[in-house]
Parts: sequence; C-alpha cells; structure tokens
Amino acid sequence: MVRSQARADQDTELEKVRARYGLLAVVVSNLAIAGVAAFGVWRLDGDKAVIVGVLTAAFTAVSSMTTAYLGIKAISNTARSIALGDGPRRDSAPAPASAPAPAPAPPEQRTP
Repeated sequence: MVRSQARADQDTELEKVRARYGLLAVVVSNLAIAGVAAFGVWRLDGDKAVIVGVLTAAFTAVSSMTTAYLGIKAISNTARSIALGDGPRRDSAPAPASAPAPAPAPPEQRTP
C-alpha cells in the first residue's frame, strides 16, 4: 500500500510539472507571436490593410495555440481520471441482454 501511495504522489507531481511547463510553452509562444506581430506592424509604417491582416493572423495563431493546449489538457485529464477509476460511475445496472427492450409507443395520430 505504501508503494501505491508513493506511485500516486509521484504521478501527481509529474502531472503538475507537465502542466506547468506546457502552460509556460504556450505563454512563451503567444508572447513570441505577439512580439513578431508588433514588430511587423511597426515596420509597415501605416499601411492599414496589411496591418489588419498581420493582427488578424496573430490573433488567430494565439487563440488557436491556447485553445489547442486547453483542449488537449482537458482530454488528458479526463483520460487519466477514467484510467485511474476516478471518473463518473453509473448507479443503475444495465438491463440484461436477454430481456427485450419495450417497444416505443406509436405517435399519436391527428386528424385535420
């Protein structure tokens, strides 16, 4: 039992480190994208159409990067909790396979 507790603590610590460095990578990437976009806007000297394109591309890249990280992290956490048995449990047992399911009632007929 002591080994399983130590293993769980080690796994928890590993997940914390992964989350920390994953978030750091996303933040650094977003800052790099914003920096390149700011530099590009500064060098364009007021060409409005191109500035809008650069800022739109930068916003798209930042939002895509952040959304991808959060989505992958959520799926990873869900898969981990299911694998460890911490996921939601069903209280009712499924019906046995030999029992036929009741037929649904036919829809009510309306006359005009």
